[in-house]
Amino acid sequence: MLRGPGDVVVQRRAYEVKYDGVRAIAYIDEQLRLESRNGNDITVAWPELAGLAPVEPGFVVDGEIVIEHAGRSSFQALAPRMHQRNPATIRALAETSPATYLIFDLLHIGDRSLIELPYAQRRELLERIGLAGPHWRIPHLLPGPAAAALEVSKELGAEGIVCKRRDSWYLPGQRSPAWIKIKNVSHQEVVVIGWKSGSGRRAGQIGSLLVAVPDDRGSLEYAGSVGTGFTAAMLTDLRERLAPLQQSDPPIPSLGRTSDGVAWVRPALIGEVAFTEWTSDGRLRHPSWRGLRLDKDLDEIETPTGRP
Repeated sequence: MLRGPGDVVVQRRAYEVKYDGVRAIAYIDEQLRLESRNGNDITVAWPELAGLAPVEPGFVVDGEIVIEHAGRSSFQALAPRMHQRNPATIRALAETSPATYLIFDLLHIGDRSLIELPYAQRRELLERIGLAGPHWRIPHLLPGPAAAALEVSKELGAEGIVCKRRDSWYLPGQRSPAWIKIKNVSHQEVVVIGWKSGSGRRAGQIGSLLVAVPDDRGSLEYAGSVGTGFTAAMLTDLRERLAPLQQSDPPIPSLGRTSDGVAWVRPALIGEVAFTEWTSDGRLRHPSWRGLRLDKDLDEIETPTGRP
């Protein structure tokens, strides 16, 4: 805590809800352009956000695209839209599962960059602009300290909170050490390295995915297999995406070349799982597939915390 004039206590950090969605930078001018974290233009996938433009002067903002059910962001509802590029399907999904863009940072006004201003100033300017519409808004900050903010996020059914130093700059394309995520539930980004065929109703389809996570040196380590959480559409899509990635050797040599029934693939496809905990040998316990993360590159996967 800091003490300001008249001994008013000022918190060093601001607390935001951590939403379960897709991070996107929005360039708002005569038209809207949405860019994913890995620099891809994703504007076409989210037509309901087009009304953010035009504005004068233009803005560049950072935020999260979510789909909300009963007041909570739902990654499962979002997943079918993340990689959709068929115009007719996109229009239909925008009607049945409309997205909301939750804006939490202001990076530019016109030609003026704000990234070296403290977060507290950027946030104040963002709230003055007051971007609000049918499919976009500025979420409220949570009351601190962190424990209180986390408790509120649990009541909201949110994934957790992001604690941001009020004096921090915005670091484009980097993970800022001044921004700390605290989660209510355990989610982990993983790399698919192989798959096994299913049985019964899943005969001839993917039964489970073999996944890996990076260690603190960036090398991949085996993290177990995931066999639940898939829809039929997910399994079909995964099979199509994994087919051209197939290779004879495992991406992690220690797994051995001749593991029974495994189709090894080049580690290029990123997904996300929910799980209960890490086992003593570094495996995911009770993992459930949540969906692909086509908005992320391999070098953006976070090294697991708490993994032996």
